[in-house]
Amino acid sequence: MAPHDRTPPSDASGAPDASELVDFAVDLTSLEVLRRAQVMAALGPDWDPMEVLLGEEAAYDLLYSGLDAEQQRLYDDLVAAGVLPSRGDGRAAA
Repeated sequence: MAPHDRTPPSDASGAPDASELVDFAVDLTSLEVLRRAQVMAALGPDWDPMEVLLGEEAAYDLLYSGLDAEQQRLYDDLVAAGVLPSRGDGRAAA
């Protein structure tokens, strides 16, 4: 195909001629390693994943605490539908 052609050649059915297609692949392995290294550097040496996880769990407990009857019903419906994960005994924290 000449560089000035706007459409790839096609066969009699109108389908692109597969012999003209070029395999294109990009190996992102080195870029992914660099990205992960940059993320870890940005988090810093004091980052504690267990502390973060426990903080998130405490935040969810607080988020779903003190629900009134209608909110509790909605929460239970969302858990039953699989939208929210079940927490503890299946009831929002009091």
